[in-house]
Parts: sequence; C-alpha cells; structure tokens
Amino acid sequence: MRDRSALSWCSLLHAYVASGRMALARELFDEMPAGSISSVAWNTLLTGYSRSGNAEQCLLLFNEMRVSGLSCDDATLCILIDACMELRYPSTGVAVHKIVVQSGWNAIPEVNNSLISFYSKFSLLDHAVKIFESMVSRTVVSWNSLIDAYTRLGHIEQAAALFQSAPETNAISWTSMIGGFARNGCADDALALFVKMLAHEHICPDDFTFGAVLHACATAASLASGRMIHACAFQSGFASYLYVANSLMDMYAKCGDVEGAGNVFQAVLQKDSVSWNTMLFGFAINGWAKEAFAVYERMLSHDVCPNEVTFTGLLTACSHSGLLEQGRTFFESMVSVHGLKPTPEHLACVLDMYARSGNIAKAIEMLDQYSESIHTHSSDMHESLLSAYSSVHLDARIGRKVGCSMVSTEPVRDTGYVMLSNLLCTTGQWKEAEGVRRAMTEHGVKKSPGCSWIHVKGAAKVFVSGGQELYLSDGICDIIQLLDGEMRNSMCSGVLLETDSPGLGKKKLSVLPSSLTQVEGNSFVGAYTYYERCCLVLAQNNSAKSLASWACQNIGSQFVRPRSANTLAQKAFYRCSLVREGVLVMTLTMT
Repeated sequence: MRDRSALSWCSLLHAYVASGRMALARELFDEMPAGSISSVAWNTLLTGYSRSGNAEQCLLLFNEMRVSGLSCDDATLCILIDACMELRYPSTGVAVHKIVVQSGWNAIPEVNNSLISFYSKFSLLDHAVKIFESMVSRTVVSWNSLIDAYTRLGHIEQAAALFQSAPETNAISWTSMIGGFARNGCADDALALFVKMLAHEHICPDDFTFGAVLHACATAASLASGRMIHACAFQSGFASYLYVANSLMDMYAKCGDVEGAGNVFQAVLQKDSVSWNTMLFGFAINGWAKEAFAVYERMLSHDVCPNEVTFTGLLTACSHSGLLEQGRTFFESMVSVHGLKPTPEHLACVLDMYARSGNIAKAIEMLDQYSESIHTHSSDMHESLLSAYSSVHLDARIGRKVGCSMVSTEPVRDTGYVMLSNLLCTTGQWKEAEGVRRAMTEHGVKKSPGCSWIHVKGAAKVFVSGGQELYLSDGICDIIQLLDGEMRNSMCSGVLLETDSPGLGKKKLSVLPSSLTQVEGNSFVGAYTYYERCCLVLAQNNSAKSLASWACQNIGSQFVRPRSANTLAQKAFYRCSLVREGVLVMTLTMT
C-alpha cells in the first residue's frame, strides 16, 4: 500500500465512499501517508459523511482538516454548508460564512448558491437576498435558489417576478415556481404555468415537475385536472416513475377518488415505503379505516418496515373512525414492537382520539406523561384538546389554560385566538372572549377566512367566508339559509346558535338553483365552511339523524351524480361519524 500513488489512494477511498462503506473509508484514510492526503481526499471523506446522513461527523472531520494545516477550498465549504442545513445549526453555518469571506471564496457562485439555500432554510431571507445581490456572476442555479427561497417562505409574488426576470431558466426553475404556487394556495397559477411549460420549445417537464403540479391538483381537490395531468404523464412516459406514481396516489386520495389511488398503487411494481404510506394515508383520510389496516398488514407481509409516517396514518384512521381501542393498540405496538419513539404528530392523533370520545382527562394524562420526552407545545395537540372542550363543554378552566398556552406558543397564528374565543363563547364568557379578540387585533393577527370551491360545468368557483360572490350568490345564500334554519332547530343541542325555528318544508326546496345539478365528483364543497363545527356537534346527537336523512334525500340527490355518491358517502362517514346515507351533504359542506 505504501508504494501506491496519491491518485491510487484517493481512487480507493472514493470507491469505499461511493459504496457507502464509511467505516472502511475512514480506516483507509487514517492509513494514508501524509503526502497522499490532499484536499481531494478530505473532500471525498467529507462528502461521504454528509451523504450518509452523518453531518455531525462531517463537521468534526473539518476541524481535523483545519488542525492539519490544510486550507479548505470551495468544494469543502459547500459540503460544510449543506451539513449545517441538515443539522439545523444556524450559528455554525454563519461561522462557515465568515470562513468563506475570510478565505476569499465569496466570489465563487457555487458557494454563494449554497449560502442562499442555507439562509432561506432558516427563514433569513434578507441575508439570502443580500448574497444574491452581491454576486457579480450569477448562474441559473443562483436564480433558482432565490426563487425557491421566496416560494418556501410564502413570498410568491416576489418569486414570480424573479422568475420572469431571470435571464435563463431550466426545468428546475419551472418546477420550483410550479411547486411554489402549489404550496402557497395558487393551484390555478401552478396549472397555468405547467401548460406554458408544455408549450416551451426547449424545456420539458420531468418527474419532479409532474409531482409538483399533481400536488397543486391535490391541494385544490381538482380531480378533473389531476386526471388530465395523469394522462399527460402517461403520454410522456413519466407515469411509471415511482415519484410520479406516489404523487398520483396522493392526488387521487385527496380528491376523494380512493379507487383511483388504489389502481395506481396496484400498478406500481416496485413499491417503496412512501408508496405504502401514501396508500395507507389515502384510506385513512377518507375514512376507510379497515382498508388502511389491510395495507398495514400487507406492508408487514412484504417485509416493509413501518416508520413514523406509517403510524401517523394508522392513528389518523383510528381517530377519525372513532376506533379508540385499536388506536391505543397501534400506539403501544409502535413503541414496544417496532421501537419507534412517539412524535408530536403521534401524540396529537392520540389526544384527538381521546378528545373525540369525550375522555379529556385521559388526554391530559397522556399530555403530562410525554411532556418531557416529546415537544408537547405542538399546535395540533392544543387544537385537539380545544376542539373537544368546545364540543362537549367540559371544564372551561382547563380548556382556557390550554388555549392560553396555544396563544403564547404561537402568538402570530390565528387558530389559537379563534378557538379560545369560541370556547369562551360556548361557556357564556362573552367579555373574556371579546378580550381574546382584542388581543388578537393588538398583535396584528387576522383570522384566515374560510375558503372552498366547487367545479360547475368545468369551471372552478371559489367562495370565501363573508364574501359576496356575484355568480349564483342568491341561490347559494338560499341554501345556506335553509341549513341555518334547520341548525337553529331545537334538536341541534350544544350548538352556539340558540334560537328555535320550524323545520324545513318540501316546498322550500324550489329555491335551490337548478344550475348546480351538474356538479362533478366530490366538488360540492362548501359554501358552508362556517358550519363545520356545528355539523360535528350534530354528529354527536342521535336525534340529528332525521336532519341528516332529510339532507341526503332532498339536497344530496340534487347535487351529486350517482357514480360519485359512494365515494362521498364514505368521506362523510369519516368526517362526521354518522350513518353514510345521513351525512352525505354534511360532508360536502365541510370538505
């Protein structure tokens, strides 16, 4: 080995690193003669640690490199910046930035690109913009890095302006912009940009592009658009790509077409853990708990190890289907059998299960039990408890304590203020509720308006809570008034609406707009977001079945095509825990 040249040593070191045999790579590195250890050898081992998920060891090795007296180069610095991002060490990354400036590597575009990504990772957008503006030479990667930073931090308009002004774009640029639109609730813009990309002469979509645009379809619950993208992916040869197939499953499931998701799942020959978890989640969010459990059993039979995401899906299925004992069993087996540590998401699901069953005491006991081992200040956990308090009117003092904790944890988020205010109103503490609303205003927090949409004759119609849309507004308001009147009926006990009114008569159905009879799929979603909590309360009252039955017979039959009724009924069962026939229209109002 001593007769080998420096190139031979580095070649063998690279072979070990490329094959993931890091222990042998380190052993070989320690045996290398001092004269053979160049910056290439150091960077090779640094890259190996970084790519193998051992970023901590990567930073320790860099300290050894500095002690050895060897100067780092631009490749070394890029590796270190990536390691700081993986470890979420902002202070260490800033220290590396200082080394970049001191060593004179701040003129290299690749180093600056890594720094832009680093600062955007930690929401330090001003620093990222400052680096971008100071760059003398910018590559397409530089533009893409800042576009991605803008989109990930919610500055979609700035991202779009930067995209338009970029002197050069590639598939990554377009994909970043499409994905940014999708993440920021601009599904129509994402789809429109995808269409423009298809018409581009030199840039074609890849598998990541299809994944991004399918995410847009999923967030908008646009099944028709998703099917068109599926056809386009099939024609382009990307439908068989695993990443695209997983995105297709997610899209179909979130659009309520569980059978479509299942068809894609069955067509995938080489499934990974993401495929199994996506299908399991698809069943879970649509209320098909038994089918979700069946996927889990198939995972085990195929020797696919369940992970944290798997159990989040299982617990979600149990929570929304009211399967408390089954959920408890899964939670215990996750720890005792599979050796997984509970995450805030797992605990939030368990708390939600107990809260939905009215067992608030057990939920609080669980919260206290895991307070030290899990970050229990998760907003999801607080929402689960507050939702239960608002629904079943238990000890308002404890509920108020949970709500105040939620507000103090996330003072700029509207959810805590709104839920705490609703809880106080439910218990008749009107002045206290007004104080919460006042504090919300003083902190500059605005309530996010409820937003939903329907697809009528191929066109999407968007409704915002409190808005006065021009199209079909009279007919829609008539429907809202009908539901409002029935919800005010005395049988709807526990709802904030307290006044009584006579039940609905069949003659009133004449005001329903006939132009809405051609609604497709599961698209009749809500001009009724406002009523979600009321409908959930109704689901806890057996006497509400008569209203639910009326809703299905008199409204559901007018707005839902027969071919989609089964899917919608199953989704209804998941949301409200009532008989499928009775909750059909209620589900549509809450999607």
